[in-house]
Amino acid sequence: MRRPILERPGRQRQRGAVLYVALVLLILLALIGVTGMQVASLQERMTGAYLAANRAFQNAESLARQQENDILHALGPGSGSFNADQERCDPSFDPAAWSEAIDIAALREVRTRRIDQCSPGGGGLGQGVRPLSENTDLTYQISAFAADVQPSDATNPPTASARVVVDTVYLP
Repeated sequence: MRRPILERPGRQRQRGAVLYVALVLLILLALIGVTGMQVASLQERMTGAYLAANRAFQNAESLARQQENDILHALGPGSGSFNADQERCDPSFDPAAWSEAIDIAALREVRTRRIDQCSPGGGGLGQGVRPLSENTDLTYQISAFAADVQPSDATNPPTASARVVVDTVYLP
């Protein structure tokens, strides 16, 4: 003879513990999912910032190398001389402050200074001053600025997501 389902032994002791365990596990899985989404979102923003900074750095580096090439061609055989933005020594020039003053609409800007006369002895190696026509110790400081600008729309002006200055010393 078969017993009815309701009369099985132990049925009175079950209180629905599996339901509580399943709900707790479901809440834990939901928290893990939300945390994973937040981490992925943060990593995506970090990657975007890295891309913008890298793009601005590559543009500034390219601009500095282009300026070095222009100096080299200007000083080549049969050429005259290269006119730097500043021919005299100016120890107060700060590339970082200079870059902050640049409007981002410029996107790229370069400044070249001739600094071979800036050493304490007056010459490139402090050995005296030669006439400018005989000076072979030409030294230039090239400061190149570039910005990675986010496009604007009708309501928001363009913003720079990354601003970079590359400051180099060039000996042609």
